[in-house]
Amino acid sequence: MTPATLALAAAGVAFRVHEFHHDPGERNYGQAAAAALGVEPDRVFKTLLADVTVDGRVEQVVGIVPVSGQLSLRELAAAMGGKRAEMCAPELAERLTGYVVGGISPFGQKKRLRTAIDETCVLFDTIFVSGGKRGLDLEIAPDSLVRVLNAVVASIATSG
Repeated sequence: MTPATLALAAAGVAFRVHEFHHDPGERNYGQAAAAALGVEPDRVFKTLLADVTVDGRVEQVVGIVPVSGQLSLRELAAAMGGKRAEMCAPELAERLTGYVVGGISPFGQKKRLRTAIDETCVLFDTIFVSGGKRGLDLEIAPDSLVRVLNAVVASIATSG
């Protein structure tokens, strides 16, 4: 069990756990997960943190996008009501979430952050997100993810 699986269980949300071998030398975590799980990369979503400037102050937010694409910082900022965004430092992302890069789950983070997910999530009955460690993904219905995280659904991804 990870904080992510515990959070989903506590919320009464249906999800499936998928474990797979993670090669420690692999740095393209999402693509490796898609290959290991045998699912198209458009269904596997990565969890990224960004610093967004909103009303003159910087706040960290979560952007969840397919591993087949990239996070559009401009679109994420707009979705969060901000002017600009840049990627969060990996050390800060790890400290805020309690997870290591490559295993950051949108669920069960140490600090609850505002979240946006790319609108393509609704194209699938279920999507895959990190379960809180490398080599562990959770399969969940997009509407459950949106509800539990109170996430904004917006066009925040660009083609990879």
